[in-house]
Amino acid sequence: MKLAVAETGLNMSGMTVLTEAATGAYAVTPVLAAMAGAKHVYAFTRPSRHGTVSDARRETLDLAAPLGVADRIEIVEHIRPEMLHNVDIVTNSGHLRPLTAELIDQLRDDAVIALMFEAWEFRREDLDIEACARRKIPVVGVNERHPAVDVFSFLGPLAVKQLHDCGLAVLGSRIGLLCDNDFLAPLHTGLTNLGANVETFNSVEAAHPGAWDAFVVALQPAATPRVGQAEAVHLAACAPAGAVVTQFWGDVDRAALTANGLAVWPTQSVGQGHMGILLSEIGPEPIVRLQTGGLRAAEWVRRGGAVTRDGFAQLVPYGRV
Repeated sequence: MKLAVAETGLNMSGMTVLTEAATGAYAVTPVLAAMAGAKHVYAFTRPSRHGTVSDARRETLDLAAPLGVADRIEIVEHIRPEMLHNVDIVTNSGHLRPLTAELIDQLRDDAVIALMFEAWEFRREDLDIEACARRKIPVVGVNERHPAVDVFSFLGPLAVKQLHDCGLAVLGSRIGLLCDNDFLAPLHTGLTNLGANVETFNSVEAAHPGAWDAFVVALQPAATPRVGQAEAVHLAACAPAGAVVTQFWGDVDRAALTANGLAVWPTQSVGQGHMGILLSEIGPEPIVRLQTGGLRAAEWVRRGGAVTRDGFAQLVPYGRV
């Protein structure tokens, strides 16, 4: 965490931040803000499948105390109007989502929302973009490929971890990579570096018959599943019975895949628009980098910094559908 703050140059001195108090690797977010000099950090928490309110409180403060920043972190279970009137940055974090129009309308005119991932990955269900447009509040994505962040380099190892989790040895496996977005290069590199034979397709329909061991789905989510009934039929016609379909990103119809003789991983739904495996599954490093980068991007825009192609910050267009 100290290294990430130093490498990104994160400086939140004088700022008030509203983020989440979470568990596991995600406990770092409010602590990073406080480490970077934020004068006050509101860390909202609620019970979830990942832990209780007590778990989130304990893990956050246990991390903050040795660093001497616990006194600037306030764990809250209710978001009060005066909090919203004072914050400089609000993070688009799990416990806070969705960021509603009611919440956004109470922010200061100069507040900024930190998306906490790249702008093109924006999900409408996360926050009310129309309310942001009306208030002219920037929604700031982070350039995950910036050298000081470099989260994209972890995507290949993450896909490998997912395949190993479902019981497939990547080495020597024949894998169809279904990808229509910027994840393509790091995923392809990560899988081939581990000895997989990888062929890429920019849609399900483009896949052709072969001795596939697995299809890795990394398709940008849409209003309907990227692998529905018709796509499941097509993949089943292309692969031997029992071949596995892993949902890295992009919603899939598990029932349709199973009915067509394909295995699917993970076996349980991960929620619409969400990744099928969290970056934290390969350790805290990518989460620390991502959260620090997300805060840095928002801090940069909040201070009036210019948004450039090779900088930390990206802006979500208000007209984004």
